Amino acid sequence: MHNICTLFRREFASYFATPLAFVFIVIFLFLTGVCTFVLGGFFERGQADLAPFFTYHPWLYLFFIPALSMRLWAEERKSGTIELLMTLPVTLWQAVLGKFLAAWAFAGVALALTFPMWITVNYLGDPDNGTILAAYVGSFLMAGGFLAIGSCISATTRNQVIAFILTAMVCLVLFLLTGFGPAINALDGLLPQSIIDAIASMSFLTHFSSIAKGVIDLRDLLYFATLIAISLAANAIVLDMKKAD
Repeated sequence: MHNICTLFRREFASYFATPLAFVFIVIFLFLTGVCTFVLGGFFERGQADLAPFFTYHPWLYLFFIPALSMRLWAEERKSGTIELLMTLPVTLWQAVLGKFLAAWAFAGVALALTFPMWITVNYLGDPDNGTILAAYVGSFLMAGGFLAIGSCISATTRNQVIAFILTAMVCLVLFLLTGFGPAINALDGLLPQSIIDAIASMSFLTHFSSIAKGVIDLRDLLYFATLIAISLAANAIVLDMKKAD
């Protein structure tokens, strides 16, 4: 745990070593505001909730999380610092966890800074704060799932742009094939309903939407935990295979 914490602190601090982190957060906060108040019609709805705010989170993550994860390993491999990292007294798993947790914490900071939205909706009405808290938890878990996938893909290439595009494409496919209504409907008649239901159950949107309704089900938590664990395990395997590159 000491090695993981050391790597975590080093990586987390590196995000704020340049203005890029602040630019990332400002753009994220700006777009969440636009999606909530403009696209989501926050005031026109006349309801004291943050449904429009969380509706657009998965789509914002399609761009912001790959941008965050693309540098995790691609930059290390391109600059050659990955060899230095591997010579330190840390295991491969500790390195993977330390970098992933730092990126996840940074995403959590960006998400936490949207708290004025929560304050606004409480000022304007009497929302169900338990549901809002659950939706924040779901959003944070979804960000972790995106990051774990992005971290694994980042380990496969030295090019950050390629890592960004591949991560966005993989996550988009997970949306369109497993959680996007029209895509699921298109499978009707092509596959048995049991298979279609099984595919839909693997969706980011399915599990996030369930939590965002205020119900934190153990199955949803296990889904995100399993997704993150499998992706990080694949991340470690890829790095081990790429040692000779």
